[in-house]
Amino acid sequence: MFTGIIETLGKVEKLEKEGGNLHITIASDITSELKIDQSVAHNGVCLTVVSLEGDKYTVTAIEETLNKTNLGELVLGDEVNLERAMVLGARLDGHIVQGHVDQTAVCAYISEKDGSWVFDFAYDSKLNNVTIEKGSITVDGVSLTVVDSKKEGFSVAIIPYTHEHTRFHTYEVGTTVNLEFDVVGKYVARLMGLAN
Repeated sequence: MFTGIIETLGKVEKLEKEGGNLHITIASDITSELKIDQSVAHNGVCLTVVSLEGDKYTVTAIEETLNKTNLGELVLGDEVNLERAMVLGARLDGHIVQGHVDQTAVCAYISEKDGSWVFDFAYDSKLNNVTIEKGSITVDGVSLTVVDSKKEGFSVAIIPYTHEHTRFHTYEVGTTVNLEFDVVGKYVARLMGLAN
């Protein structure tokens, strides 16, 4: 379980394909605090630490994960949003995030608004995921509030701190991001679908 509050950015140091799997080696300033078998969210995707060496650690993404997320698009030197699992009894500063990406979206538009930014994202609505204005959404693991909700997209406002300390400063129109929709909203949508 995660909160969507990004702790730090990691840097992709090595990518190694093995069958349908991708071993991803990340350099990070939190590596010394990690242990093997620990869960860490990478751009919102929960992956297990499988090895540690110095300031680098490795996780493995299976083929299904690569097909449903943006992790298959990683290249050497890319930045990755990192968050360790929440500690039971700690404050829930973001919202409940499972680390299970529902689908990807594409950055459709970026505008600057008096020192902050508004990012518009478009996604395939055929997968029946929905947003609501003032509801929660996770973009590449970042817990955010939906500003404007549409059938096939939404927008979020980003403050300077979030822009600087997450991958948002690297986004351009056309960038693919991972989405995890609000878990409560997913259950409500499913129940409403069953009732109809």
